[in-house]
Amino acid sequence: MGSPFMTLNKTITAVTRSLDPIVATNELKSQLLGHDSIQSNIRFVLFFCSTIYDLTALGQSMANSFGDLPVVGCTTSGEITEQGYEQHCIVAIGFCEQHFSINAQLVGAIDNFDIESAQSTINKLTEQCKSKSVAPIANNTFILTLLDGLSFQEEQFLNILNSASGGIPHFGGSAGDDTNLTKTFVYYQGKFYSQAAVVVMVNTDLPFEVLSINHIDKAGEKLVVTESDPVTRTVYELNAEPAAVEYARLLGMAVEDLNPDVFSINPLAVMVGGNYFFRSIQKVNQQDQSLTFYCAVDNGIVLTAIELGDVFNNLDKKLSQFNQDIGAPEITLACDCILRRLEIEQSQLNSTANKLFIKHKVIGFNTYGEHQNGVHLNQTFTGVFISGEPKNVN
Repeated sequence: MGSPFMTLNKTITAVTRSLDPIVATNELKSQLLGHDSIQSNIRFVLFFCSTIYDLTALGQSMANSFGDLPVVGCTTSGEITEQGYEQHCIVAIGFCEQHFSINAQLVGAIDNFDIESAQSTINKLTEQCKSKSVAPIANNTFILTLLDGLSFQEEQFLNILNSASGGIPHFGGSAGDDTNLTKTFVYYQGKFYSQAAVVVMVNTDLPFEVLSINHIDKAGEKLVVTESDPVTRTVYELNAEPAAVEYARLLGMAVEDLNPDVFSINPLAVMVGGNYFFRSIQKVNQQDQSLTFYCAVDNGIVLTAIELGDVFNNLDKKLSQFNQDIGAPEITLACDCILRRLEIEQSQLNSTANKLFIKHKVIGFNTYGEHQNGVHLNQTFTGVFISGEPKNVN
């Protein structure tokens, strides 16, 4: 059975742990669209789900349960519910029409997405948000992107979208598949899609802050990419040696001992504009000892071994500062990298993470990549902190 819904002032969070698609969607519907006065005003639903479900059946059941109500979402590598980290469940958020004007657009083939498509998407979503008159678009709007996390198209898509967004703050996450690295999906109005994206524009009279946090502490040894395939994000050589062999040497390990847990606590990063950004390893390809990455790589780039700091400190400080500056959270929507979660689990810090998430009302999912203002990131927590205290937008 699903847990009782958590009623917030302007949003509702629902969770179901039933693995039966029909039972699960009925539980979500009951929690989100009951007879409570707040529930009756829900006009948009966002959800995140495990790939353990029969997605064809789940998509159809979602459509049957919610009818014409706009519903979008994606698959995950773990969910964040009102209790913290969970797995093999569905978490959904309903948004009240008094405080949110939300519209979404499916991009069915992200490899064909160009500047004209991007501008058309932004223009359409802007006009739809304006028609509901919750708040002026300027300074009261953000964009959420959900992308196929195994598409290899994130950088190009996000860069094009950002060029058309007119400076509207943007965050998002790449869909996961419970770390199977097989196939990931976004959901739009009754169906799951691969090689696709969903662009969501949120206009609100509630104060909010978009954020992106990592926990890079110190930079170490440099590794130069000397042979790669940028299309598949595969690095064949580092420092003119087989990539996995050179990375293992850096760690003092054997290649056969490399795995996602190792990657999560021994990340690499690239410097851009004076700042380090993670370039996280996805897997070792044993047949040629190459490495596949979650983010863009190319010949000649310099990867730096990174020493990690406290995984919670920067995040807690940032969210606490938002609480002080704009008011207590209504909800913090989060796209949290799966490698952060693996690091936390290895360190047996789940309880600490869950307490922090509960404190700041964090709801979201574990990703295969994070998005911020046109940039594709790894091993990062991106999201939006939304205060529950409406501001004067007149």
